[in-house]
Amino acid sequence: MKNIVLFSFLLTGFLGISQQKTTGDVPLSPNNGITANFTLDNATSKVTLVLKGPSDRWFGLGIGVSAGFSMSAGDAVVYSAVTTPKLTDRNFTGTMQPPLDSSQDWTIVSDAVAGSIRTLTLTRALTNSDTNDYQMPYATTNSISFAGPRPATATTTVAPHGGTANVGYATASFTTVLGVNETEAASKKVVLYPNPAKETVSIKNMDKVKAIDIYESAGRKVRSVKPEGENINVRDLKPGIYYFEITLKDGNLSYEKLIKE
Repeated sequence: MKNIVLFSFLLTGFLGISQQKTTGDVPLSPNNGITANFTLDNATSKVTLVLKGPSDRWFGLGIGVSAGFSMSAGDAVVYSAVTTPKLTDRNFTGTMQPPLDSSQDWTIVSDAVAGSIRTLTLTRALTNSDTNDYQMPYATTNSISFAGPRPATATTTVAPHGGTANVGYATASFTTVLGVNETEAASKKVVLYPNPAKETVSIKNMDKVKAIDIYESAGRKVRSVKPEGENINVRDLKPGIYYFEITLKDGNLSYEKLIKE
């Protein structure tokens, strides 16, 4: 029974890891003063888009396209400081002004201006039932292409952007990152090293450990250890896989796998 409990705990811990992946800030080229940053979160099932553009005019982003803003079909968000709402969820239907989606799925989290740059933080579900929206399932969205238009001169009236010189393009890959909470948790995590080990193992954050029980992979306990210093002698363990059940001083349990050479 012990080996089943150990396996279940380890599997649950692995599946419970919350991750994000992000493109980072990506400037559109040729440079038209717009940058986009997509971050996908598998815990909240949401995408956060940080969109930066000129503060004195409307600008937008076509999502899932690699060339041109006026495509035959596609997803778009457009911002204008004087419209209601200021942010509109739209779709491409040709060379005309992109019409509004029937469903407005993006939400403005923040809208800030510094100098000549407006920074918008937007959020939306990774996937939804709106066929006009670009779907971003966490597991399979590894890159994204987008195009951003803005007018040639200062204006808040959403209209044609005035030529290809005022459109930028980019394709970006996502990089997996740990969120703030995961980074903090990692700094407190109890870790065995070196692993594999031959004679001794050390434990990172040993000051948080109250007791250690060592189990074979089949679930039989082979030793109990009372922490003294940072090192544990494993010289007498036969080569194989072992699990350390680590009781922390705060009452929680941590499980670590050790490969004994």
